[in-house]
Amino acid sequence: MASNKPTVIHTKLFINNEFVDAVSGKTFPTIDPSDEEEIAQIAEGDREDVDLAVKAARNAFQIGSVWRTMDASMRGKLIFKLADLMERDKEYIAKLDVVDNGKTLESALGDVDQSISTFMYFGGWADKIHGDTIPTDGSVMTYTRMEPVGVVGQIIPWNYPVAMLAWKWAPALAAGCTIVLKPAELTPLSALHMASLAKEAGFPPGVVNVVPGFGSSAGAAISEHLDIDKVAFTGSTAVGRLVMAAAALSNLKRVSLELGGKSPLVVLADCDMDEAVEIAHEAIFGNHGQNCCAGSRTFVQEEIYDEFVKRAGAAAKKRSVGDPWAETSEQGPQIDKKQFEKILGFIQSGIEEGAKLEAGGKRSGDKGFFIEPTVFSEVGDDMKIAREEIFGPVQSILKFSTVEEAVKRANNTNYGLAAGIITKDINKALMFSQTVQAGSVWINCYDHTLAQTPFGGFKQSGQGRELGPEGVKEYLEVKTVTIALDQKNS
Repeated sequence: MASNKPTVIHTKLFINNEFVDAVSGKTFPTIDPSDEEEIAQIAEGDREDVDLAVKAARNAFQIGSVWRTMDASMRGKLIFKLADLMERDKEYIAKLDVVDNGKTLESALGDVDQSISTFMYFGGWADKIHGDTIPTDGSVMTYTRMEPVGVVGQIIPWNYPVAMLAWKWAPALAAGCTIVLKPAELTPLSALHMASLAKEAGFPPGVVNVVPGFGSSAGAAISEHLDIDKVAFTGSTAVGRLVMAAAALSNLKRVSLELGGKSPLVVLADCDMDEAVEIAHEAIFGNHGQNCCAGSRTFVQEEIYDEFVKRAGAAAKKRSVGDPWAETSEQGPQIDKKQFEKILGFIQSGIEEGAKLEAGGKRSGDKGFFIEPTVFSEVGDDMKIAREEIFGPVQSILKFSTVEEAVKRANNTNYGLAAGIITKDINKALMFSQTVQAGSVWINCYDHTLAQTPFGGFKQSGQGRELGPEGVKEYLEVKTVTIALDQKNS
């Protein structure tokens, strides 16, 4: 594995277009989850560093600054340039995420491609953000301006390091905001390289700042900061509550949250069995199960339940787990020891609560945080593995009778991020899409999420949307301007 690891170039904080040490001088290790070895020491940002980053971002956002006076089309060109530089460095960025996150090289390359598409999409939005003229009553003229919300703090997770950065940066930059980003402490490497590309692309000093650090320090400092106008967070529901509370108790900054999920995938008896098994397999095991919208509750109609379980177990046993650099590997390690032990704990609870283990259930290998793809059948709605987000390669297969029953049970959760249905009956599919409580619904596919498609959750899966036109709106304020006229004519 070691021969494939990339050389790490950037390990410091990025503030005001310069790489700098943390004020405290502290560093922390980032660990390769495939062999549990240290990759590099990273500068550990804290409140003082966040203050410096916010000051740089605020200066870049001042009226009359280079960034504020730049043509919107030029903002778009800078975003396009950043995408071009990502294309140039695609393999290197992917390798940083492989060594830092443990995902396979093929998966990491796909993440970079998706990220490039996201920047290209929102680069096109930059000069298409505009207000309206409004035919108001009286001798007045009224129009609206769509203005950038200001300095935004962004906190991203470790499961899709560069992709989550793209989801946050691209719409914010298109809108004209300035950014203070805290990457996950487990996966800071690709974010720091992206910072260097932002400078190379020509973004003015202070527009993009990256402060690696821990949630309790750097993350809390961003959420509580009185000079940050908005915070965007992707992560667990528990931490999302803390972010929202901090925003409320500080300056009532705008908040958007993309949080956890326990997403249902409903398989009807009229499906193509092979296709359904494959879709359900990838819905949960993709990205090692470390996916907020993973299809972690597989509801299968009773007529085909036994056969589906048999094939699902066989598919899991065939999935190749191992060295993320190997072309044959489909699944690498989980992110760290804490998550590794948490997932094994969920598996043990499934066994203890009476679910039937059809495949996997154990550690894979003796080094690194690898877990066998695991399948449970005879899962009850009240079991822990059916109620709580596992964030790992564990498929829970539940039996149902009617579509109405499946919808009711699918909705019986605090989450509402995503859902899917596999059927040849378009009427049942459309009825499901109308009644299931989820921000994204996929019919005869799963997790088909693109730059053009708004993404976000119902209930405790968050608020606000990322991607698509709605993604830009999250970074805008609407200003209404009314002008008195001597005479108004139609």
